[in-house]
Amino acid sequence: MIATLLFIAFLVLLFAGVPIGAALGLAGAVCIALANRDAQWWGLLAVPQNFYAGLGKYPLLAIPMFVLVGSIFDRSGVAARLVNFAVAIVGRGPGMLPLVAIAVAMFLGGISGSGPANAAAVGAVMIAAMQRAGYPPAFAASVVGAAAATDILIPPSVAFIVYSVLVPGASVPALFAAGMVPGVLAGLALMVPAVWMARAHKMGALEAQMPRPPFWRSLREASWGLFAPVLILGGMRAGWFTPTEAAVVAVFYGLFVGMVVHRTIRVRDLFVILRESGELSAVILLVVSLAGIFAYSLSTLGVIDPVTRAITNSGLGEWGVLGLLILLLVTVGMFLDGVSIFLIFVPLLLPIMRHYQWDPVWFGVILTLKVALGQFTPPLAVNLMVSCRIAKVPMEATVRWVGWMLASMALVMLLVIVFPELALWLPRRLGY
Repeated sequence: MIATLLFIAFLVLLFAGVPIGAALGLAGAVCIALANRDAQWWGLLAVPQNFYAGLGKYPLLAIPMFVLVGSIFDRSGVAARLVNFAVAIVGRGPGMLPLVAIAVAMFLGGISGSGPANAAAVGAVMIAAMQRAGYPPAFAASVVGAAAATDILIPPSVAFIVYSVLVPGASVPALFAAGMVPGVLAGLALMVPAVWMARAHKMGALEAQMPRPPFWRSLREASWGLFAPVLILGGMRAGWFTPTEAAVVAVFYGLFVGMVVHRTIRVRDLFVILRESGELSAVILLVVSLAGIFAYSLSTLGVIDPVTRAITNSGLGEWGVLGLLILLLVTVGMFLDGVSIFLIFVPLLLPIMRHYQWDPVWFGVILTLKVALGQFTPPLAVNLMVSCRIAKVPMEATVRWVGWMLASMALVMLLVIVFPELALWLPRRLGY
């Protein structure tokens, strides 16, 4: 009964408008108190202990650093320079600007690792440019929202860092390497329907008339941004620094680019950058710590074992269970961000993963792909919320466009499920 109350209380608080972190913590604390009421409420001492335990993990230090990196590169004008370089490569013509938007979003995913932040950075540059070229605002918002979903797959990924903390058998370097090929495939898959729809509906009538940036000048201006993922990922691969240390190195590199090279960041801008990234980091880490209380209540109330037995004994089989999890997490992904989904569901899904002997790294990539799909699935997709706000269109207007891109990314997820080596080949090749 108390276990049922845990989920009911969480859902009631969530639909009442209580922030996700507070809903997790309150529901968990109430159920811990009820489960230990015979001990004169001493069980509540577990609440502050698990609040700290959920937060006191070394890999989580990388999260505020990567959030800060994203904010610095957004302010430094790197996104605009990458756009000019991409346009110089692909040229002008029907369907080329959507291709550029997806390519730049994929590249920025190798710097920030946050889908909504990437949607804001790319959308601020690309949505206005696409509108000027004759693309409908709803289509532009759909392309940017879908493209930003590749961020949680292409390293560095905040979602992978959280997953590694929850699943000891999956290291951060292994997850980063495993997400590279599926992330690139997802981006390429999004390009196909984006270009096809643009040409089929004769969008971008004015794009061919817009000037094409000079290749070598745009390459020179974008070179500092192009080197950032090389520094982050190459440094980790070479063993120069851990993922957490790589995030710190990326912060100083971004400050150097913004303040010395491009001179788009002034000293007085640093306070605003630190404040914005600090607020976002606090929200993420507060959810992580409060989810520790929820996870403790799950284990204390004995919820995990009955749920695992019910699913594994359902008669669906391995593929049926995997299909059920896809449906569940894509649906939940419409309402919650990837970090929250991992914190809530991974403790429940770990016994199922062990029962079917799924590789933890491969399973983490599959879970992340499911969350990525949910990030641009209406009606409450977090990435689309950002891009639609920039384009000033209602989310309902994106349905006719975003459906094709959902289908293309779902095909990539199916390929990774059927061919696990798409995710596991690179980490094995790198020795993780």
